[in-house]
Amino acid sequence: MIKTMRRLVLLAVLSVVAFPTTGQNKDSALVISLDEALKIALSENVAVKVADKEIERSEYAKKGTYSSLFPQVSGSGSYQRTIKKQIMYMDSDSGDDEEGGGFGMLSSLAPYFMRINELSVLQGMPPIIPGESETSSSNSGFAVGRWNTYNYGVSAQMPLVNAQLWESLKISGQVVDLAVEKARSSRLDMVTQVKQAFFAVLLAKEAFNVYKDVYENAVENFVQTEKRFNAEKASELEYTRAKSVVANAIPNVYNAESSVILALWQLKAVMGIDLDRNIDVSGSLGDYSTQMFRDIHENDDPSLDYNTTLRQLEIQADQLASSVRMYKAAYLPTLSAAFAYNMIAMTNDFKFSEYKWSPYSYVGLSLNIPIFTGGKRHYDVQQAKIQAAELDLQRIETERQLRIAIRQYLNTMETSMNSYNSAVEAVGLAQKAYDIAAKSYKVGKSTITDMNDAQLTLTQASLQQSQAIYNFVVAKSNLEKVLGYDFIDDKGETDLENM
Repeated sequence: MIKTMRRLVLLAVLSVVAFPTTGQNKDSALVISLDEALKIALSENVAVKVADKEIERSEYAKKGTYSSLFPQVSGSGSYQRTIKKQIMYMDSDSGDDEEGGGFGMLSSLAPYFMRINELSVLQGMPPIIPGESETSSSNSGFAVGRWNTYNYGVSAQMPLVNAQLWESLKISGQVVDLAVEKARSSRLDMVTQVKQAFFAVLLAKEAFNVYKDVYENAVENFVQTEKRFNAEKASELEYTRAKSVVANAIPNVYNAESSVILALWQLKAVMGIDLDRNIDVSGSLGDYSTQMFRDIHENDDPSLDYNTTLRQLEIQADQLASSVRMYKAAYLPTLSAAFAYNMIAMTNDFKFSEYKWSPYSYVGLSLNIPIFTGGKRHYDVQQAKIQAAELDLQRIETERQLRIAIRQYLNTMETSMNSYNSAVEAVGLAQKAYDIAAKSYKVGKSTITDMNDAQLTLTQASLQQSQAIYNFVVAKSNLEKVLGYDFIDDKGETDLENM
């Protein structure tokens, strides 16, 4: 009964181990390489899409700023209904009282005023012109204007000389440059994340394979020990130890398999694809071991010309310099041109076809000379200068930290390379020791304890070898991010399509 249960447990474990990595059908998985993962991420990653939208938004903002250089043309129209007309008063000239009969120099217009009074009376309105019987300083007056007033026209303004506006246009162009550099920064971050997630999957698969080999060796040793125990050539202690080794190997296999699944989820997340998509990665960490033997000290002091952080600070410094010039330009006069053309009609009725429209137009220049604003322009200039000084200090500190990071990454790469060389030698010796122990155990010249010790040494050496490669490629990806060599064309300009 015990033997039957043991065989069932072993078959169950073997059935689990038979499904590598994700526990899904590997034939239906999309197997991708590192380059393919990066290409997918460049088109699907959300951060990259947002950065591209920001570039597009900045371009429109720049075009909107440049529109200030063109004439600003607008049309207008209005209608006004008079509720109560204005009253105009006229006093007579004191020197012509006798001759003018109370109106002085306006006496020559008397016939016209009388006719206006007659028409007003005929329309049922009181006289709007004072009569001759009234005194020369009468409080009476006459109404002016008409009940309906219509006005429509077009006007235009255009700056001719405006130094402050010209500097603001430069700042708008720099805003676009900053958005492009930020988009490049997002791509560099994404590339580094995808690389490291891809390498993490390879490391998890390497660990899974190691623990799977450990389990398979444990099962094989258990089978041999069981045969020897049944033939009474092995003690019960050896039999129990062999059985416990198998039991201890099972959780490691499960944990390694779970690590592979989690690593694949992380890779899919940074790539921006559906987490339910069944994918797998091609290659192994051993494929990248050849990079470890290249000269990692080609330049002991790598250039930071392409570092995205310093480039962004440089663009911001240019923006602040333009801001200083813009604030200083506020001291200069501005010159603008203006044009207007209007049509006006004033009537007392609504007979539109009989309206008489009167044109009114002008063209002119406007000169504005700033004199005093309470010191605001001076304070704006000083504020921008202080911001520029702060940014310069920040740039110096950032460059110092980046150079420290470069040395750390180079040191990690060199340490990983030395660790890998030692691990390769250790794996060879451990494998040889395990083979000797296995053969000796078969002929009864060694114990199961010797086998377990040899297996443990081989496992540790194999994991250290994979870990050394992983540490190297991760440090290398971080170094490449700091140096910012990706998405740069041959002229050193930003090329977001370059990969």
